[in-house]
Amino acid sequence: MASLIHTAQRALGTAEQLIVAIPHSIALFALRAALAIPFWRSGMTKWEGFLNLSSGARYLFEQEFKLHVFGQAFSYPFPLTMAFLAGLGEVILPVLLVLGLFTRFAALGILAMTIIIQLTIPDGLINFHLPWAAMALGLMAFGGGKLSLDAVMAAFGGRPRGGAVAS
Repeated sequence: MASLIHTAQRALGTAEQLIVAIPHSIALFALRAALAIPFWRSGMTKWEGFLNLSSGARYLFEQEFKLHVFGQAFSYPFPLTMAFLAGLGEVILPVLLVLGLFTRFAALGILAMTIIIQLTIPDGLINFHLPWAAMALGLMAFGGGKLSLDAVMAAFGGRPRGGAVAS
């Protein structure tokens, strides 16, 4: 029995070493891509040509979307401006995330958008908004990693590294 336990411990130790060997840069790239995709897809629905809001986006922000604060529902202030800014953010920030360019600031922007989305659609917390917020916080804390333009810029002295994960 002791031999079986010892063999199981060794096998688990070996498996853990393999898992730990996954470079942080790959995990951070996957995190950046996973967070970027839903925002990019949403952003693509908001436009009918270059900087021309879709009729659906106009309708949603003017008629449907409400901010739910303290048990009350409030219309968006300046709904077309909010739709325009949301559409820009949902296109620009995912591109920055995938490229790993200004990763921490792009993640901060996504986090801010997620908070507003949560206030707009309170039922989405568990399935969508909480994971998005957690991913954004992780990227804000750890940066884009070595597989990012942030790391390339830091290597050439273009910008301080700012604590990006080393592997």
